Amino acid sequence: MQRDAYDEARIAYHSELQVVRASTVKEIAHQGRLLTLLNQREHGARRGLIVSGEWTTGKTTALKQLARLHELRVRQRYPGSDRIPVVYITAPPRGSPRKLAMEFARFLGLPLITPRHNTTDVTSAVCQVLIEARTDLVLVDEIHLMNHATIAGEELSDHLKYFTEHLPATFVYAGINVEHSGLFAGIRGSRLAGRCVLIRTGPFPLNAEWRSLVASLEGTLRLHQHEPGTLVRMSKYLHQRTGGMIGSLPA
Repeated sequence: MQRDAYDEARIAYHSELQVVRASTVKEIAHQGRLLTLLNQREHGARRGLIVSGEWTTGKTTALKQLARLHELRVRQRYPGSDRIPVVYITAPPRGSPRKLAMEFARFLGLPLITPRHNTTDVTSAVCQVLIEARTDLVLVDEIHLMNHATIAGEELSDHLKYFTEHLPATFVYAGINVEHSGLFAGIRGSRLAGRCVLIRTGPFPLNAEWRSLVASLEGTLRLHQHEPGTLVRMSKYLHQRTGGMIGSLPA
C-alpha cells in the first residue's frame, strides 16, 4: 500500500473511532471485535452476536461501523492483499435457502450464477470464494425476517447454520425486536440464542453522551461553509426531532 493510501486509511480509522463513542455502538464494536478474535481459535461452532432493537435505534449504523473498523484493521495488517474481510447482506424477505445464498453471491459479484445452478451449487461457490478470500466477519441485517415458527424460516435457519459451520467467520446479526419476532422459537431458536451474545439498542437520553454523538457525527461532515459546533448547539432540538433515535439523526 502506498504511503498516501496508508495515511488516508489511518485518518479514516481514527474518524470512525470518534463516531463509535456512543456507549451502545461502542459496545457492539467491542463485542464484535472480541468475538472475532476468540473465534480465530475455534474449529467448530463459533460464538456470534445479535443486535436487537426498535426502528432507527442505530442497529445498521452499529453494524456498518463494526464492518468499517474491522476492514481497516485487516487492510492495515495485510496491505495490498486481495482479502475480503467483511461480508454484509440482508436476510431476504419471504426467504429461502437459495435466496440467502444468492444474497452472498450478489455481494461477492459472482458472475457465473444462473437459474440452472441449484441451491447446493450456489452455496458451494459462495463458501469457496469466502474461504479463499479469508472472510472472517459476516453481517446479516434484517434477521427478524427469519421466523423459526414457520417452515420457510426453519429452512432458512438451517441454511444459515450451514454457512456458520463451514465458514471460519464470526456472524453478527441485527433485527427489529428479534426476541418477539419468532427468531428464538423452537429448538433452532434456542440453539441460536445459546451461542450468541444479545445486545439491545434503544433511544439515547438527552445527556452528555447524546451531545458527544452529535459532535462526532458533525465532525464527519465535509461542508465548505459549515461552522463547527452548529449542530452541537442544536443538540436539544435534534433530540426533540429524532426522539433520541440515532438512525434518524443523519437525516
